[in-house]
Amino acid sequence: MTVADRPARRPPLHRTVTGEVGPPRLVDLPDGSPAWLVSRPAEVRQVLSDSRFRRAALWSGDGPSLSAVPDLVSNPDLMFNQDGEDHLRLRRTLSRAFTPRAVARWEPWIAAMVEQCLDRLAGCEPPADIVAEYALPLPVMIISRLMGLDPSVRGRLRHWAEHAFSDGSHDGEDVASVMAEFTAFGADLLARRRRTPGDDLVSSIVLAAETEGGIPEAQLVQLVCGLVVGGHDSTMTMVSNCVLYLIGERPECWARLGADREAAERLADRMLHLIPLGDDKGSARHAAEDIEVGGVTIPAGSVVLADCALANRDPETYSARPFDDLFAPLEAPSLSFGAGPHYCLGAWLARLELRLALHRLAARFPGLRPAEPVDQVEWRLGSTSRGPQRFLVAW
Repeated sequence: MTVADRPARRPPLHRTVTGEVGPPRLVDLPDGSPAWLVSRPAEVRQVLSDSRFRRAALWSGDGPSLSAVPDLVSNPDLMFNQDGEDHLRLRRTLSRAFTPRAVARWEPWIAAMVEQCLDRLAGCEPPADIVAEYALPLPVMIISRLMGLDPSVRGRLRHWAEHAFSDGSHDGEDVASVMAEFTAFGADLLARRRRTPGDDLVSSIVLAAETEGGIPEAQLVQLVCGLVVGGHDSTMTMVSNCVLYLIGERPECWARLGADREAAERLADRMLHLIPLGDDKGSARHAAEDIEVGGVTIPAGSVVLADCALANRDPETYSARPFDDLFAPLEAPSLSFGAGPHYCLGAWLARLELRLALHRLAARFPGLRPAEPVDQVEWRLGSTSRGPQRFLVAW
């Protein structure tokens, strides 16, 4: 089945988290091979933190197929697919750039971009597409500023992201062709920053990599590519999904969201906790040896799926009614950004972007409402990162 053949009517993402939280159990991967599903929060953290559960072995070619197409996520050179010192060398090239203190210094210019996008939205004649006019251009502007991207490439970012995060429904040759083009772009961007460094994230990666030493060029290229697409796709997806949920199902929260900055921060954290980015089930790992998890021995060589979205709904760790009070602080740290060595470096930036985007949208557009039935929204297909393709709003 191709992307074009698939139905566009699908449930909102906060309704797609199903299943019972419980001890590790066997499930089937898309190719029919077995995997162990881990869903209790403490055990998910164990899998994501224990160095005996590894990423690199998943892409050795000897085990089950986790992806039907050669997308970015299945590239062995991607930082997320590295383990041990290989992973740490790459991570150190970015760690200083994404500290809470560093991200806080970006808030003034990010806030200015939010207002710029809101001005653009205000200039539209309602109904307007909140995805095209706000949720997409805002993170594209932010990642372009951070990485010093030329405006001429911004139109290619969505095309690259759709293939980089393919859900397997794209033609494999098409994905390979697009990824080759994208990789060439990343390699050229790195080369240009080596020749002419600037005040941007790619230049800082080049400098840090030279200091670190021993990092293969292919891994640096995939690091840059991952930042380009991941840096805008996840925020676009979260903003559009949150707006759909809030004005479609929880309009009583909209006024407080716009009036109270601290309440907006708590709501953004809860939205990140409760609304997953897509349909893929958990973070996969490979067991390097027999390992006991939750009283169950997972055999060496097994694929393990640490289901963060399901763990975030555990009633023994978090609220049994997590959607009741969207402004309540989380009862425990969320697993939405993972855990352990691969904990998402962009977590602080993601929180800041979502909080500013939602808070200022609600403040500037207190009467924002759906201009179409929310159950008829067409969803973006073909990507594991799923949000509305288009969502018309009025005010």
